[in-house]
Amino acid sequence: MLTETPKVDVERARKLLLDLAAGLQSVAEGQPQKSWLPLAAAVEGAVNLNGWFTPEQVKFSLKAWVKALQPEAVDAWLTGLPAKSTDSPITVGIVMAGNIPFVGLHDLICGVVSGHRIQIKPSRDDAGLIAALLSCWSEGAPGVQEQVTIAEAALSDYDAVIATGSRNSGRYFQHYFGKVPHIIRGQRTSVAVLDGSETHEDMCALAEDIFRYFGLGCRNVTQVFVPRDFDLDRLFAAFADWGQMAQHSRYYNNYTYHKALWLMEAVDLLENGFVLLKEDADWVSPVGALHYQRYDALTEVETRIEEGADNIQCRVGTGGVAFGSAQYPGLKDYADGVDTMDFLLALEA
Repeated sequence: MLTETPKVDVERARKLLLDLAAGLQSVAEGQPQKSWLPLAAAVEGAVNLNGWFTPEQVKFSLKAWVKALQPEAVDAWLTGLPAKSTDSPITVGIVMAGNIPFVGLHDLICGVVSGHRIQIKPSRDDAGLIAALLSCWSEGAPGVQEQVTIAEAALSDYDAVIATGSRNSGRYFQHYFGKVPHIIRGQRTSVAVLDGSETHEDMCALAEDIFRYFGLGCRNVTQVFVPRDFDLDRLFAAFADWGQMAQHSRYYNNYTYHKALWLMEAVDLLENGFVLLKEDADWVSPVGALHYQRYDALTEVETRIEEGADNIQCRVGTGGVAFGSAQYPGLKDYADGVDTMDFLLALEA
């Protein structure tokens, strides 16, 4: 007897995601719907719990999510999902990072859409944002409150896990969750490749990819490849509008610390009062700094990027996404290139 292949409930998922977008938009615009007032309060108070989460940065993240959740984007994503392996839901634990605002939201969305029971463990650095969002979303979204729970301590009674953290915690996650189906993510960063033909507007857009969220996200550019004869003053000219970064104490402390350290080590630096340019092959630059490498032929860059593929989340510029778009991932932009929905929908009871 033939049985119909289980499907995602697309109608329910679409309504949930569009309701989420409307709620996030109301908060981002400063006119929260009544049921979304708790998230608005969490947004304004987040900086008191995590000094990196300024209202400006948190609201930027909200607006980026509203863009990702536009109806046409939601429809394109949902219609492209594979069939589910089973109609019997299992419990999926999601361990979230807390390096930038709402960094775990994509995993939460995927979990809800999958139809599985979801148990989330927000980061201590999350400043209560995910919990507030979930509370507000559940208020008007049928079934979400029953489907998603927040683990007060460690995850328990899970059948599969998605866990995101640092390089060190990634190794711990592999050990702790290795016996169940899992997606484990560690530390990644992003790169930009310039070919010298870029306009000043392109460079200004690149500055957004570098400085947004104070450079703390995996989609922040921390390594820039430039032609051998590229004038680095072009970067400094484009960075000028981000000079207010020096007014943020945590960011500026990082900047001054590494400046002092590298000067004592006689490292050649270029700087403009709020960012250090250092010629360095390391993929990840410290907060307050940007690494760059010069090249003679693009083939050198391609080889280097291929060798470091496991370290790279996003590529901007030549051969990559458009300048200024790194901080606007879509629903199909799965972290580390691992399709979260394929993983979730393939799980069997």
